[in-house]
Amino acid sequence: LFFVFMAIVGMLEGMQVAFFAMAKLPKHERGDDAMAIKNCEILFGGGGDNHPRFMIGRQMCVTMCFFLLARVTTLNVEIGVDDNIFGVSNGVQEFFNTGLLGALITTIVASIIWQLVASAFPVIFVSNRLVYILLCICLALESTGICSGARVVAATLRAIAGYRPDAEYLQTEKEMDVESPRKSLKSSVASLSYGGV
Repeated sequence: LFFVFMAIVGMLEGMQVAFFAMAKLPKHERGDDAMAIKNCEILFGGGGDNHPRFMIGRQMCVTMCFFLLARVTTLNVEIGVDDNIFGVSNGVQEFFNTGLLGALITTIVASIIWQLVASAFPVIFVSNRLVYILLCICLALESTGICSGARVVAATLRAIAGYRPDAEYLQTEKEMDVESPRKSLKSSVASLSYGGV
């Protein structure tokens, strides 16, 4: 059970990184594997709405898995009454009882390692059949509407704060003026305001 949920969390964490990497790639660089093409069609289809929907469903899955993993990795050994696990000292056993060791292990093994692999090999990662299954599960979870309130909150914040899409903030290389680093630094420093002065 522990390893199954660790693998699911790992795949979901890796999928997030791989999908963002795939979004930046042109279609002809996304590979020719049938499963990778199918996953990209599903993710980037739906009028461009499936990627945010996946992210919401993914977060729901990860949260559920982490709750189950926390339950599996939490120890409750009474110091002085029960035998300490692995024969460790009472102080170390108290640390084990806090659950921090389980949190550390799940963070490293179930999250960070998978994200690193997915960032290094996004096309290969997206070619996995399990990615297709988890993508469909995440989209199905989001379609239940359980987290639809997140969209209302996001729309409200957008209206209040005036958020705009990243494309309006970011420039492509063609749009940027090519200038020397020294001029760029001077213009950046000149545009700073110090304490409202």
